Amino acid sequence: MATIHVDVVSAEESIFSGEARFVALPGENGELGILPRHTPLITRIRPGAVRIERANADGSAGEEEFIFVAGGILEVQPNTVTVLADTAIRGHDLDEAKALEAKKLAEEAMKNAKSDIDFAAAQGEFAAMAAQIAAIQKLRRK
Repeated sequence: MATIHVDVVSAEESIFSGEARFVALPGENGELGILPRHTPLITRIRPGAVRIERANADGSAGEEEFIFVAGGILEVQPNTVTVLADTAIRGHDLDEAKALEAKKLAEEAMKNAKSDIDFAAAQGEFAAMAAQIAAIQKLRRK
């Protein structure tokens, strides 16, 4: 089976670079599934889980890689997928307790916001933490 090269990078580091058989991630208008030779595409991505089905050297299905992204940009070319994430965290590095605490702090900040700008910033943090918690729960169900 054909493969596609996938790069997931954040402002801090390269999170993943390798060959894959399939990539799924949360696009701006819904879940996207990308296979080799996909039509070129550029879109924003929402906070959520990027699931990469790695390819073994012989092209067979390998392990699944799971990465949480807090939004960003996706570029798809027929043989390459590039995820430019605002923030990216490997699945095994996600901490549910920290995410729950951050979500709680964002809720407090929304209640105590003194301006629309403060409220919007807190609301964005709340949405990102809710997506991270959902991604953690999804990873645990595997």
